[in-house]
Amino acid sequence: MVTFSLARVRARAIKLSRSNPSVQLLCSPPTTKAGFAALLRCFSHPAPLSQLHALILTSGLSHKNGLFTYLLISLSSSGHLAYARDLFDGMHKPRAFLWNTLLRAYVKNQRPDDTISLYHRMRCLGIRPDNFTFPFVLRACADLIDVYLGMAVHAVLVRVGLVFDAIVETELMVMYAKLGESDLAEHVFEELGRTDGRDLIAWNSLISAFSQNGHADKALKLFKQMELEGVEPDSITLVSVISSCAYLGCLELGRKLHRRVREEMQKPNVFVDNALLDMYTKCGCMDEASKLFDEMRQRNVVSWSTMIGGYAINGDSRGALALFSCMEDVGVRPNEVTFLAILTACSHAGLVSEGKHYFRRITNPRIEHYATMVALLGRSGHLKEAYSFIKSMPIEPDAGIWGALLGACTTNRNTELGQLAADQLLRIAPDVPSYHVLLSNIYAACGRWDDVEKIREKMKGKALKKVAAYSSVEMEGEVHVFYEGSHSWSKDIYGKLDELTALVRGVGYAPMTGVVLHDVEVEEKEAAVGTHSEKLAIAFSLIKSKSCETPLRIMKNLRICSDCHAFFKYTSKALNREIIIRDKSRFHHFRDGQCSCNDFW
Repeated sequence: MVTFSLARVRARAIKLSRSNPSVQLLCSPPTTKAGFAALLRCFSHPAPLSQLHALILTSGLSHKNGLFTYLLISLSSSGHLAYARDLFDGMHKPRAFLWNTLLRAYVKNQRPDDTISLYHRMRCLGIRPDNFTFPFVLRACADLIDVYLGMAVHAVLVRVGLVFDAIVETELMVMYAKLGESDLAEHVFEELGRTDGRDLIAWNSLISAFSQNGHADKALKLFKQMELEGVEPDSITLVSVISSCAYLGCLELGRKLHRRVREEMQKPNVFVDNALLDMYTKCGCMDEASKLFDEMRQRNVVSWSTMIGGYAINGDSRGALALFSCMEDVGVRPNEVTFLAILTACSHAGLVSEGKHYFRRITNPRIEHYATMVALLGRSGHLKEAYSFIKSMPIEPDAGIWGALLGACTTNRNTELGQLAADQLLRIAPDVPSYHVLLSNIYAACGRWDDVEKIREKMKGKALKKVAAYSSVEMEGEVHVFYEGSHSWSKDIYGKLDELTALVRGVGYAPMTGVVLHDVEVEEKEAAVGTHSEKLAIAFSLIKSKSCETPLRIMKNLRICSDCHAFFKYTSKALNREIIIRDKSRFHHFRDGQCSCNDFW
């Protein structure tokens, strides 16, 4: 254990004085407020700070709150919050600045409960919050995912007259966006426009919040509005917009932004380049991603991890492993995200021994690493080993862990272990419909229709509904979304789909109706699987596509079913055309009747 003495403190001060004349007075024991203040700025470790605290108390200067202010700032900025709080609680009538200092520290160290607790104490003692207080409180509301608390703070802002402060209003807008209240966020944004407070920071804040919280479509819409109003984007804007393109699979817009970056940005920006890499990998364009990666003047661990993850989700697991080896050869140290990407690559290809090797290399595995290992073992047929792996985990398995096991049991039709995993899931997350559906699919695959009916009745009793499946395609810069029978082109789409189905039946396709209720006629079963959203999307794409050489790209929010997977294999063969589908977990590149996943997904 390191000990700190006053002599060591003075020695450090002497060393600092060589480059900072203002510290020269510290070579002798400080006797003035200025001397102590300068010395307090030199340290962040609690041991020397506590000794300086003791010196202040014995110096006769302890009545000066200013010194304690410096001490509180040093403790808060270095994350020693318990000590900082003890010091704060002993201060005589601390100013709002000191309250804000501690609030900032709590937010920075991800302690939203303490932030709100301190804010309530501030109000109870009659300390008036200012425009620096509320941004921290609003961030805490977002971190707590508490929209009602956020609305209550909003009401206080109106009452104290700070609702039109540009900084406060920007944080209020971001809070609503993070909490999923996009309409309220946009309303606050419009208010900013009326008060001339809508600067680039405000635009970037809302675009970024939408991009990071599942509203990528709104982020792109806002970006278009930003351009129409003549506001020039910066690198922060571009990163958020490109990330939104990645989320939605908007390749055309992503390519336009890439051209814009090359034309307008004079210096390389690794953050923008990483966003472009992510966009290309998530649009299934590994050739373009690889070219960009090779051309990058600067690369960091995010760049390497993005490419490794890209190879993994696009079905080139060996490419992912080779790049990981290259990364280490050039001296880039993998982080937790890199290891998650390489484990995903192993999971998608059933590389069990390789996955075990990489998992053993992780110093402090996160829950995501454990879940990926369970998926790897389970989907490779090692269900008992996957279960033993879960039981040996040093941390409590969450829904993601049991969900991975249940998914593997569905693939391998193991009802016994699947039931066990489902029981755990229904205990941890009883109101998640997808877990009920997975168990129902296991029973259906095994012909246990009575059990299927029981699960469906249970779901009805709890008012649980399956997540609606949808698919999307980008055509001429516009994203078209497809639910079953819900598109304005429905008549043309269904006509084209009938033609396509007849064509693929001619080359060997037969509908797979194993999970459709057994007491339904064959024609109804085939109709049930025949109009899945990705099939509607492919029909629309064939109608609108201008080139027979261009791959057809479809994004789906759920995992592709076995019937659709077979349908697209035959479609790629019948049309002699590449089809790329991104589902919930990975890409499927269909070429010449084969899929990049090798039927392992």
